[in-house]
Amino acid sequence: MENIIVLGELITKHSALITQLALISVLISFLYAIGVVIAVVRMRPDHFVQKATSVKNWQGQHPLLHALFKVLKNFAGLSIIVLGLAMLLLPGQGFLTMLIGLTLLDFPGKQRLEIWFVRRSSILNAINRIRKKARRAPLILPNS
Repeated sequence: MENIIVLGELITKHSALITQLALISVLISFLYAIGVVIAVVRMRPDHFVQKATSVKNWQGQHPLLHALFKVLKNFAGLSIIVLGLAMLLLPGQGFLTMLIGLTLLDFPGKQRLEIWFVRRSSILNAINRIRKKARRAPLILPNS
């Protein structure tokens, strides 16, 4: 009971800061939702059917630049997955966020995991609903 009183006093004392943090949180959630929609709309319909072409894109580039890009891409992927895990408890599209994070990571079996994830009806329906509103073709998934 004493903890609740202390928490109430803390909230009363710092109400302006809490209001600012709440507004920032809403703004970040809004910007993030826009980013998710852009990523889903820009994805090729055959993204999960085609083999990765990242090696072809880096032919002729400096190896250090390629390594730096891979490290940054994997760091971004891990960060997005952590945000997705947080969104399982907080407001937001947690599973969809984790899927986007997974697409950035490089690890063996990645494509199989992505396809397993996208095959969840709630995720596939959400992705295709966004794509339909943007007049994009639905995702094509490989046969089991």
